[in-house]
Amino acid sequence: MSDSTVKQSDNSSSTSKQGRITVIQLTLMIAAAVTSLRGVPVMSQEELTMFMYLLLAAVFFLVPAALVSAELGTAFAEQGGGVYTWVKEAFGKKLGFLAVFLQWSQNIVWYPTTLAFGSAAVAYIIDKPELASDGKFIGTFAILIYWLSTFLSFKGTGFISKVSSKGFLLGTIIPLVTLIGIAAYWAFSGNPLAFDNIPTSQTTIAFIHNGIGEPRLVPHLTSIGNVVFLSTIILLFAGIEALAVHASELKDPKTQYPKAMLMASLLCFFILALGGLAVAVILPYNDITLQGGVLESFQLVFNHYNLGWLTNVFAVLVVVGCASCIISWLSGPSTALLFTAKDGLLPNFLTKLNKNGIQTNILFVQGALVTLLCSLYFVLEDVSVAFFLLSSLTGAIYLIMYMLMYLSGIRLRKTQPNLPRAFKVPGGAYGMSVIGGLGFFAVAFAFILCFIPPTQLPINSPTVYTVFILVGVSIFVLIPFIINKVMSKKKIN
Repeated sequence: MSDSTVKQSDNSSSTSKQGRITVIQLTLMIAAAVTSLRGVPVMSQEELTMFMYLLLAAVFFLVPAALVSAELGTAFAEQGGGVYTWVKEAFGKKLGFLAVFLQWSQNIVWYPTTLAFGSAAVAYIIDKPELASDGKFIGTFAILIYWLSTFLSFKGTGFISKVSSKGFLLGTIIPLVTLIGIAAYWAFSGNPLAFDNIPTSQTTIAFIHNGIGEPRLVPHLTSIGNVVFLSTIILLFAGIEALAVHASELKDPKTQYPKAMLMASLLCFFILALGGLAVAVILPYNDITLQGGVLESFQLVFNHYNLGWLTNVFAVLVVVGCASCIISWLSGPSTALLFTAKDGLLPNFLTKLNKNGIQTNILFVQGALVTLLCSLYFVLEDVSVAFFLLSSLTGAIYLIMYMLMYLSGIRLRKTQPNLPRAFKVPGGAYGMSVIGGLGFFAVAFAFILCFIPPTQLPINSPTVYTVFILVGVSIFVLIPFIINKVMSKKKIN
């Protein structure tokens, strides 16, 4: 969740020339693509056990995904198409189309969660923070922000790149660094640390001492529902595969790419960990909401020091960051779908481009689906539940794509052993089988978790929750096969 596949569309313009970017540049590119403020409240919900979950996510997801995608990305950089090409080369066009369609689809489901985060910030701008938990308010502004971002993206990639780079700095980095800074000041000024008094009912993340819930470092797992948040935390690192193509632009991909990935992984780890810890330091457990946790923290501290107006300022920055993020991702995954048009897998009307080279019809279809999903905020009473429900659906869809990616990496080592690869997973075919297999089983486990309601949220009907995820995943998996069948009939006729 991310938040992170926008670079996928740049595959076709990749070059085999080495030394065009440095290790530091690639490190920052990866960190910028993966890291998001949206994930900070998710981390804080786990209090100090977040570090264990982050470590597991990094070892079992981030590292395998980075290594396997680096090999595939550098091997097929000149062909373009990203994951579509990788899976197509391994398993054929149909599964290749499924992979890229799921990559595009997960973004559709991801938008409402990010939009909810931005909509909650609007509530703080107008000094109505209580509206951050109002489903109708969140749903309305989520739809407005999305369509505004969509029409702005029609101006072309030049405009998109400027907005995304400046928006990331203003709307993500500055608020995040400030959040960490005020949390440190809050703690060293002698104020109570919120995570020192966790509700005694939260036995997964706290143990009871003298009637007070004190934080655990290792979660106490008593049921499968206790670890469901792990699937969402894993998705905070998702999208790492989109930047693997740039490994071939390093001077020495074999040694420099692992260094860049290691540094980026550590940077992402510490950004999410320190951001999540900052919220856990400031906000009591019961006051943390997934859509408003960051601004709730700002409000509490700034009001304490009679600087309440600063909350409005940072709320504006968060909205800017949200809008720039949406604009940044709008054309990327949808552009990846255009590669399938070359193989006749999409209807012609979806390939229409405007004068700025933006695929408008795909974005209109995408917008209709996002609007439909944002409507969930109108009907679900708890915004945090809707937020997590959509996050789980996003995860389930995206994790299928990752399973296909890992299997493709393993298969291509056997079927195309002599394919030039600027970067290779260490250990030959055996190494790829181990790393790819580890990643596959990790995402398969996380995929199963997506169907189980978390114990940390008030899910009124676990059955409805599971059925929603199951139906949602089934629909998104069946659509590309239906499209493929329809297109095949048209060719015959």
